Amino acid sequence: MLRVLLFLAFLVVPVLEIWLLIQIGQVIGGWQTVGLLILDSLLGAWLVRAEGRRAWRALREALQSGRMPERELADAAMIVAGGTLLLTPGFLTDVLGFFLILPFTRPLARRALGWFLGRRVRVLAGGTPFGVMFPPGQGGPGSPTARSPFVPGQVIHDDGPAARRPRNDDPAAPPPIRPPGDA
Repeated sequence: MLRVLLFLAFLVVPVLEIWLLIQIGQVIGGWQTVGLLILDSLLGAWLVRAEGRRAWRALREALQSGRMPERELADAAMIVAGGTLLLTPGFLTDVLGFFLILPFTRPLARRALGWFLGRRVRVLAGGTPFGVMFPPGQGGPGSPTARSPFVPGQVIHDDGPAARRPRNDDPAAPPPIRPPGDA
């Protein structure tokens, strides 16, 4: 399904970009359309540079404070993707690029990306031994349940060497291993 969507995107998006460029060129003129694309690219380059610096600073601060920089890495990846889209000539890709770069729209893009990647990981891991890590009812990365402070698990009490010795009343238990010199 994803391959079909990517194929359609690479087929449909350039056609839509050319159609939109022709439509805008008929309304405001050809040279004005080219000028608008150049202005759009310059504004995008300035914005990518500024937001890239901000993301790099936030990433360094997160690493220095000792916490996992998941949000900062996602922001950096979206800034790189947005900058790539802004390099592509056309207004549709520029709108999507600005959506990924602007600081007030990036949280929406981050949430959508987290939902998509979490869903994708659960689908791809479902048929592997790692599928048990992503049960169908639980959220994946980016879901509200993924940020829970509780970790499912089992507590095993270790009370020292006495706790590790098998009980004497268990007939199937192997004989205890005694260290050398212990009678």
